[in-house]
Amino acid sequence: MTPFLRPHRDDVLIAVAGLLGGLALWAVGLHTQGGRPLGGAWVLLPLVGTAGLELLRRTAPQAGLVLGTCLLVLDQFTLGSLATVVMFTDLVYAAVVYGTPAAARRIPVTTGLVTVGVTIGFLTWFHKPEALLIGVVTGLVSFVPATTGALVRNHREAADSARLRAEQTALLAEMDRSQAVVAERARMARELHDMVANHLSAIAIHSTAALSLDDPATTRQALTVIRENSVDGLAEMRRLIGLLRDTSGHDEPAAAPTLAGLDALIAQARTNGADSGLGFALADRRVEEGPLPAPVELAAYRIVQESLTNALKHAAPGTVEVALARVDGLLTVCVTSPYGDRAGPRAPGSGAGLVGMRERTELLDGTFAAGPGTAPDGSRMWQVRAQLPAGERTLST
Repeated sequence: MTPFLRPHRDDVLIAVAGLLGGLALWAVGLHTQGGRPLGGAWVLLPLVGTAGLELLRRTAPQAGLVLGTCLLVLDQFTLGSLATVVMFTDLVYAAVVYGTPAAARRIPVTTGLVTVGVTIGFLTWFHKPEALLIGVVTGLVSFVPATTGALVRNHREAADSARLRAEQTALLAEMDRSQAVVAERARMARELHDMVANHLSAIAIHSTAALSLDDPATTRQALTVIRENSVDGLAEMRRLIGLLRDTSGHDEPAAAPTLAGLDALIAQARTNGADSGLGFALADRRVEEGPLPAPVELAAYRIVQESLTNALKHAAPGTVEVALARVDGLLTVCVTSPYGDRAGPRAPGSGAGLVGMRERTELLDGTFAAGPGTAPDGSRMWQVRAQLPAGERTLST
């Protein structure tokens, strides 16, 4: 069974106001017509019935309109009440506004056809121009409130659609903001790791050596390296803090490292790896000339920097080679280091460096690979290889 729906408070007020107004008109003897078969108090029957149907104008608007039409026809056989007619127009309006979409489309068309049919019918019957007034009254009672309801419903639906679009736009904006925050945090994490990790790794290795070897000369050399890396790490940290505080809107600071600084980077790695039996060599085999996009320069530098840091942490004694090649619009960065167990102090790794290098490469639509392999002489090696597009349309990191 369909549960009973309580009428809306406004509907109750409309029903009470219509009923009291109709009773007042009947009490003073004001009627809309005369000479009807049902006189006297019969006029109250459609009046009370229509007032009761006003309670259904929201909960059952189509049923209210059908029953209201029957009561309006009954009212034509009584002396008539203006309150009954006015409440019927409200039932027509409510059926369009609160009814189903199909009813909202059909009712204005139906009332329009009824208005035209009544006008033509009475004009043909009476053969007098005054018959047009009946058509006008019919239109005012049925077609006008139906059209008004259709306009109100269309405006409400347009407002609801606009509100929904605004909510969806706000949701998409919040999603974009969240994604931008996540991307920026990942970018900051990469920069922080790449800037400071190599210095801290060197500090950890040499401090471990100083603690494990009871040799004043070794200890002094380790402390010298620790101081140099501490100073360089602080400088890099200040640069990152300056980047975070910069509100000028630039994506990269003007002093971003480039491949021109690889010689200094390798020289620093030689100093840090002096006690680990590692040598470092740079092989620049770039054939194509011309400037590289700033994001490619920065990504390639950071990949080499992180690869050298990993070599200082984990590589076996031998030579670490950094090779650069630029052919067919691609910049290839390849860092090869001896692979295997080694004696002496080692710094722990978390794997964040490989993740950062892969992210930098993928942001530029490049390819990245890292893993163990075999050198031409049969020795084991660890190779990091990244290919970056060197065109002008390279995406910014």
